[in-house]
Parts: sequence; structure tokens; C-alpha cells
Amino acid sequence: MMGPEEDSMETLTLATSVATTTAASDYHSAISASQEIPGDPLLSAPVPPTFSLSPSSSFVDPPSYSDVVFTPFNPSNGAVSSSPSSSTSNYLRITVSDPVQESETVSTSLVPGSGSGGYFTYLITSRAKDGTDSRIRRRFRDFVTLADRLAESHRGLFVPVRPDKGVVEGQVMKSADFIEQRRIALERYLRRLAAHPVIGKSDELRVFLQAEGRLPLPTTTDVASRMLDGAVRLPRQLSGADVTGPEEVVQPAKGGRDLLRIFKELKQTVTNEWVGSRPAVVEEDREFLDRKDKMQDLELQLTTSSEHAETLVKAQQDIGETMGELGLAFIKLTKFETEEATFESQRTRAAEMKKVATAAVKASRLYRELNAQTVKHLDTLHEHLGIMLSVHTAFSDRSSALLTVQTLMSDLSSLNSRVEKLEAASSKIFGGDRARLRRVEELKETIRVTENAKCCAVKEYERIKDNNRSELERLDRQRHDDLLSMLKGFVISQVGYYEKIGSVWETVADEMHVYSREVEISEQ
Repeated sequence: MMGPEEDSMETLTLATSVATTTAASDYHSAISASQEIPGDPLLSAPVPPTFSLSPSSSFVDPPSYSDVVFTPFNPSNGAVSSSPSSSTSNYLRITVSDPVQESETVSTSLVPGSGSGGYFTYLITSRAKDGTDSRIRRRFRDFVTLADRLAESHRGLFVPVRPDKGVVEGQVMKSADFIEQRRIALERYLRRLAAHPVIGKSDELRVFLQAEGRLPLPTTTDVASRMLDGAVRLPRQLSGADVTGPEEVVQPAKGGRDLLRIFKELKQTVTNEWVGSRPAVVEEDREFLDRKDKMQDLELQLTTSSEHAETLVKAQQDIGETMGELGLAFIKLTKFETEEATFESQRTRAAEMKKVATAAVKASRLYRELNAQTVKHLDTLHEHLGIMLSVHTAFSDRSSALLTVQTLMSDLSSLNSRVEKLEAASSKIFGGDRARLRRVEELKETIRVTENAKCCAVKEYERIKDNNRSELERLDRQRHDDLLSMLKGFVISQVGYYEKIGSVWETVADEMHVYSREVEISEQ
């Protein structure tokens, strides 16, 4: 609860109206309508407005830079994105709102007591480019299913990472702050998906946003069930009655349903890294390997820049708070001088001191507004740092697909070797060994199935390579546009707000100039 002095500081009549803002408020500048000057795009100048002639000079006086820069505009109202890449999206608006708690009839949580409080559903409203409006309710588990389906069907793409599910969620999910933070995160997640040039047009996202009732996408089986299925299947695989088919090799083996494949790929990994034998297929795309190293360097630079951005935001916040405390201190001093004054000159000084307090309050508010704009612009660094998680996942898909190809080729080499040995042994027996010949036929059938699986695995590997290549090119363009926009917005807001802050103190200095003349007279 604020005291009377703090109330006085907050309700001071300011000479110039200063609009308070929050971290979510936005501004656009005259630069957005400017004509680009060849060369450095950061040197692009705003379109100059009509200048006025100064009565005391014969040349044109330029306007204040801060007056040109700051022009408020309406927020996006749920628009997917303002970046050029979003023009390919099928959706104009996506919002997540109205969280409602539902009762859980059967607890599915492995943590005792964590599933007894029910769950929350969120109202998802979307508008497609064809004018279709949709309103459906989804729970967080549906978002998990969507993310899993996208990861399976779009391997190699930089799929935006979904918000994490907290380990202690069941204990804190009733918190209003938690629900609001999750709502914001889910809304941002859906907008990122919609802004992606491929995922934004995917059937998975369309079904998620438009299908009424329960989510029709197949749900994700828990790890325990997948491991149990894999254990049941393992004896048949060891006996040769169950062979990995082409439809299975297009997905990573880590799902748990194919334990034998997991063991084989683990063996292949050990062979590649420790035995030193060169596999039949290796990563030979030198351009990709160079880009991969550059992405690691980029992640390091983004991390460092993000840390410095947080330091800058904290410093500006401290300046704003300190300036506010300075204004409060002058308020208290003004009050003391007014109440204890015995001479009219003391009351006059108190009135002038209030001007300093007013300036400090205005400067404090401007610093808070500046900090909100700084957070908005420099948040681009955090956004691209988050994209690096998607990059790592896409590169991991590529490595996993290559490992599958290597493992299948090793299997084929081993199977062909066994067939040759059995045929050689059978040929030494007059009339042939029927048991060995029957085994040879079984192995040849296994080779045929494995060969088909290898062909599918190679196609999947090539598809992932193409996805990596196109995504890296897209990310380069997006990073250029986003960072350029970030730097323009950051520089404009810094220059404009500091000019406004300087103008506040310049006004006070002009008003207090009479005292400097009195001091000069007294010294003479």
C-alpha cells in the first residue's frame, strides 16, 4: 500500500501527457514507410514530414526525432505473425483464451495425487484465409499429441518446440499465474506453427484447429506400454519370424516398440565410434557439416547476446526505479519546506523544487516505457535461441536416419554372408542339405524384406536432408529480417526516448536558469 508521498508522486500533474505502456504494447515508426537508401539498411532514413520555418532563421528547422518516431498503432489482435514468412500461412488469426477446469474421471498420472484435481481446457479461436472461423476446446494433452504427430510426419524440419509440462504441475496448476503463463505459451506455440511455411499448411494443424469434439489424431502411447510391446515382440524377432518392415524404418527406433532394432543401432553406433571401421554410408555433405558448425557458433553468440540484453534491461529498470525514488525524495523535501517555511523565499524554492520532482517522475515513467520497448525488441534474441532447439532436433533426425541406413546395410552384409556360408556347406553334401537349403530360402526372404526396408530408409534419409537444406535457407532469411527489424526498432526507441528524457530535464534547466543568474550576481 502506497503512502501519501508516493500517491503524490504518482498523481503529479505533468506538463506533457505521457502515455503509460506495458511490455506488450507496440509502436511503429516513420521508418516503416521510408524509401530505402542503397547500402547499409540500418541507415535508411524516415520520410521527412513537412518542416516549419523558424521566425529567427532563414533555413528549415528539422522536427524533433522523437516526435517523428513514436506513432502508436493497433495491436495484432491475434495475428499469426508480421514476418514475411507468415504470408504463406493458411491462418490469419489464432488465439487461446478462456481456460476452464474439467474433472478427470480416471486418473492417468503416475504421480500419486497429481491427477486428482482434473485438468484445464482452453478455447482456441482461429480464422483461416478462406474465411473459415473455428472455435474448439483443447487440453494440454492434445497439444502433446499434436507435437508428437508433427515430429513424426515432418522429420528434418525446424518444428517449433511445444511448451514443457511441469513435473509438479498437479500441485500448482490451480494457480492463476500458472494458467495464464501456460495460455500465453500455448498461443505463442500455435502461432509459430501457423507461421511455418510447411507446418502451417499441414493436415495435423488443420485438424487440431478445426475438428470439432475430441482430437481425432492418434494419441501418443506411453513409454511403458511401448516397451512392453517391444518385449513381447522380441522373441519373434530373434527367431526370424518378425522382420522390421519398410513402414517402420521411416521412424526413429527410440519409440521402444522395436527393441531388437534399438540394440542393433546401438551396436552400429559403438562400431562407428570405437571400432573404427568405416560404415558403408557416411555423412559426406561438406556444406551441411560446415553449416552445422556455424549453427553451433551462432547458438553461442545468441546466448552471449541474450545475456547482455538481460543485463541492459536490468540496468534500465534500475535507472527507472532510482529516478522514481529521486522524485519521491524531492516530494518529501518539498513537503517539508512548505510546512516548515518561515520565509516566502522558502515557499518559492519549494514550488520550484516540485518541478524537479515532476521531471524525475516523468523521466521514471519514460524509462519504464523504454524498458518495455527494449524487452519487446530484444526478445527476438530469445526467440532465435529457442529456434536452436528445433534445429538440434532436425539434425538429430538426420543422424538417426543415417544410423538406420547404416544398420540395415550392415544387416544385409551379414545376411548375405550367412547365405554364402550355408550354400557352400550345403554344396559339399551330395544332393544338398535340405535343412540348410530351407534356411537359405528363409534368409533370402529376410534379405528381400530388409532390402525393401533399406530402400525406404534411404528415401527417408534423403527427404530429411532436403528438409534440412530448405530449412537452413529459410532460417537464414528469417534471421536476417528479424535481426534487422530488431536493430531498427531498438535504435529508434533508444534515440527517441532518450531525446524525450533529455527534453524533460532541459525544460527544468530552462525554468531554473533564473537561479544561476542570481548566483552569478551574488558572486559579483
